[in-house]
Amino acid sequence: VIFKMVVLKGIPHILSPDLLYVLARMGHGDEIVFADANFPSSSVCSNGPVEVRADGHAIPDLLEAVLQLLPLDTYVTSPAAVMQPVAGDSAPAVWDRYRQQLTQAGSTAPLEQVERFAFYERAKKAYAVVATGETAAYGNIILKKGVIAAS
Repeated sequence: VIFKMVVLKGIPHILSPDLLYVLARMGHGDEIVFADANFPSSSVCSNGPVEVRADGHAIPDLLEAVLQLLPLDTYVTSPAAVMQPVAGDSAPAVWDRYRQQLTQAGSTAPLEQVERFAFYERAKKAYAVVATGETAAYGNIILKKGVIAAS
């Protein structure tokens, strides 16, 4: 589904209509992957998740906007998971930014680290994969949607 851009008050401009639609359709426990530029987004999405293109955007910029709208799951050990670096590789500096953003969004849980191939398999079961322009190796992150408390 392709939507024309609509300007709304209070919605960060970095969020495309397609991404907003995906966030709105996700239910409690659904996961969304924010994939770095090297992640095989199209092949992971070929038989499952919705693919959303956010080319040219860094993941921290997208998270800043998304976390204003998306509640994180508080019923799990960690509502955020990253791809564990392969032996010999190191964790990217961008993880510190993710931790800061998650804390600002109210999550005190640690980032879950998922082995590379297990991360790909988990991504295939996600509701959506957002293909970004993030250049940090191992910059991928999965978020699990929570609930909005009744008012």
